[in-house]
Amino acid sequence: MVGQDGNEAEPQQGDDLAGAFGRNVRRRREEAGLTLEQLSVQSSVSRAMLSKVERGEKSPTIGVASRIAHALDASLSDLIGAPAAAASGVAVVMRKKERPVFRDPETGFERHMVSAAPGAGGAEMVVHHLPAQVSLGLLPAYPSGTEKQVVVLDGTLTVAIGGISETLNAGDSLFFQADADHGFANRTNAPCEYIMVITRRA
Repeated sequence: MVGQDGNEAEPQQGDDLAGAFGRNVRRRREEAGLTLEQLSVQSSVSRAMLSKVERGEKSPTIGVASRIAHALDASLSDLIGAPAAAASGVAVVMRKKERPVFRDPETGFERHMVSAAPGAGGAEMVVHHLPAQVSLGLLPAYPSGTEKQVVVLDGTLTVAIGGISETLNAGDSLFFQADADHGFANRTNAPCEYIMVITRRA
């Protein structure tokens, strides 16, 4: 993978992550008893793309990855390869270099898993890096009971939720129910960084 500065951008890590994502997709698909064709229909992702993703030959965009995750009733973190949740009463440390990172090959968007024990307490925390003038488009609705909280660390973020648009600047925060299509965009000429906490309630 080549970074925006034209230099090599951690190709080995990217290859490893693409391979891990593909293996997890195949495992979850087989556990669900789905063929590639059935998953293609459920996710609206082509069979050819799914095949390349499963073999680790293609890194999906965030939109494609999200549709695959929803079709498999899995979280994106599950497919990326997040660390297992901690047992009750046990402290878990995850060093920065150990973070599972999803990189969108088309936009440069990055999703950093920063929860050392994602899923513990029903919540996970991620840090998103959104380059200038990049939109993630509309992401599919999460299951009912899923909530998202966002706080912008740097830059300006536009969040679309069910036809409503909110613009957040550094220091601003937002809570919303994620059971509707929603999207994130950076419409400025400067990068944006924000923290997201995702809570899944039974």
